[in-house]
Amino acid sequence: MRLSVIDAERCTGCQICMFACTRRLGYAGMGKTAIHIKSVGGMERGLSVVVCRACQDPPCAKVCPEDALVLRKGGGVLLNPSKCTGCGLCREACIVSAIFWDKEAEKPIICMHCGYCAKYCPHGVLALEERREEVSNAAK
Repeated sequence: MRLSVIDAERCTGCQICMFACTRRLGYAGMGKTAIHIKSVGGMERGLSVVVCRACQDPPCAKVCPEDALVLRKGGGVLLNPSKCTGCGLCREACIVSAIFWDKEAEKPIICMHCGYCAKYCPHGVLALEERREEVSNAAK
């Protein structure tokens, strides 16, 4: 399973997904969220939903010198914070700029693909979905 952006055109910028993510992780505010909603250049140009795309061969994991990023079933990675030294190489390697930074802990914030944010999106922008490969393998 992975978090998917179903239709970014539906996003109104309410940021409820960001609040839900942070709350799920036990924090208040939006400083430690794994999903970001950004303007593409004013309201007339729309919004962008920035979240981990669950790469099958994630570049962030390849550059981690401490093996702190473990491949996640279904794509993407999970962070082992005890191994992470906060070098930031993963953040630089992310091709969609979806690794955010916890300034307090000096460690990356990476989506776990739990789908919590999708439950709270009032516009159906996000969904927790199975990858096509997972569906076809399950049918075999």
